[in-house]
Amino acid sequence: MFGGDGQVIHAKNLINGAWRGGEAPLEIYNPSDLDELVGRYQMAGAAEVEEAFAAARAAQPGWRAQTLEQRSVVLEAIAQAIFARKDELARIMSREGGKTIPDALGEIVRAGNIARFFAGEALRLRGEKVGSVRPGVDVEITREPVGVVGLITPWNFPIAVSLWKLAPALAFGNAVVWKPSEKTPGISVAIAEIVQASGLPAGVFNMLIGAGPDIGAAVVEGADAVSFTGSSATGRKIAVRCAERLVRVQMEMGGKNPQVVLDDADVERAADIATNGAFFQTGQRCTASSRLIVTEGIHDRFVAAVAARVKALKVGNAGDGATQIGPVIDQSQFDKVMGYIEIGRAEAGVPAAGGDLVSAGTRGHFVAPTLFAGTDNTQRINREEVFGPFASVIRVRDYDEALAVANDTDYGLSAGICTSSMKYARDFQANAQAGMVMVNLPTAGVDYHVPFGGRKQSSYGPREQGSYAVEFYTQVKTAYITP
Repeated sequence: MFGGDGQVIHAKNLINGAWRGGEAPLEIYNPSDLDELVGRYQMAGAAEVEEAFAAARAAQPGWRAQTLEQRSVVLEAIAQAIFARKDELARIMSREGGKTIPDALGEIVRAGNIARFFAGEALRLRGEKVGSVRPGVDVEITREPVGVVGLITPWNFPIAVSLWKLAPALAFGNAVVWKPSEKTPGISVAIAEIVQASGLPAGVFNMLIGAGPDIGAAVVEGADAVSFTGSSATGRKIAVRCAERLVRVQMEMGGKNPQVVLDDADVERAADIATNGAFFQTGQRCTASSRLIVTEGIHDRFVAAVAARVKALKVGNAGDGATQIGPVIDQSQFDKVMGYIEIGRAEAGVPAAGGDLVSAGTRGHFVAPTLFAGTDNTQRINREEVFGPFASVIRVRDYDEALAVANDTDYGLSAGICTSSMKYARDFQANAQAGMVMVNLPTAGVDYHVPFGGRKQSSYGPREQGSYAVEFYTQVKTAYITP
């Protein structure tokens, strides 16, 4: 079912090791060229959801009984297949999601590394043996799989985020019902084919294509645990329902991430960091630097340097090797970004750079990267997540005000600072209200072997990625034993 350049993907849902039809058709067009049909799919309905959970529940006990090595071998096979197919996968991602080929390749390699990491973690599942306060009694603490895990994943990182949920779920003996974003079904089908060919028993892994309000909601109803990445509004609804059902939930949601730039920073380096964090991958990253908080001594030079870089960015067809910024994902996201540009004009005046449509030779969802200066942290463009190539600059007096403004947000995913002062760097690390802190680095860009997550409305529940993933995908059992 893989689709290369110019090929149309025809795909269904994967249930109990077989490809199944659905209730409704879905067509996906290339956001770089709206005249190009990329794929036709069949979205799942209630019957497919019921069958997927029945298959997962039947298969999970057998998968749990597999040895650690058998689970590790499956994950290593997934990793190897991802690496082997990386060029083909990158073309699929670029055509249906608008990612440039370098961005897509970077994400795919990361996904392969995630699968490989959890192939190792499967072998490192640890327990404890401790003494008891009672004579002649042993105490053993072990970890067991949760059962059937529902995974709901986004379109902006459709393979990396999916693998950092799927890999630990499988590594620790769970079965999976996966609902990927209906905006990027092609790469999801490709992942499903790779997983199916890895030696995993039928029914342990199931994939359902469908819209969030329908299929996503049904997955939440059927799972023993739910891991979700998406909007804060949807996340709150899922959290409420999981609490009502008394099942565990893990959520990664939005961000309005600050990049602080102090007077002692290198202007050119800071401008490079801000441009990368705010605009690359079309700004469609929950870790993007959407608020650039700059002290007054460096403010004007910094704005000029970033504006020059933004104006020089090459916007166009994601499949063009010269393109740096591809299109936004679809019409709804295009309308949202353009709406915030108009809000920005009303709140802050003429943009320092961008704010226009881009002609790229094809009909596509192209938006010029846009930078507003002279903004205030109370304005909507600094309170609400845009999720596009959009950033605003906030002028502050000094470090203390910069830290206060950085923390004055409903979100708390990633926060960055550019400074040559170890004093301010360490203070920011300690006091930034975010799950991740970057010193002289973009707010976007994280390693695959360490925990990922935030605070406030950005995250809820145990951390994702790295060895910390075991906290969500396993449950602890304490056994007392005496002869």
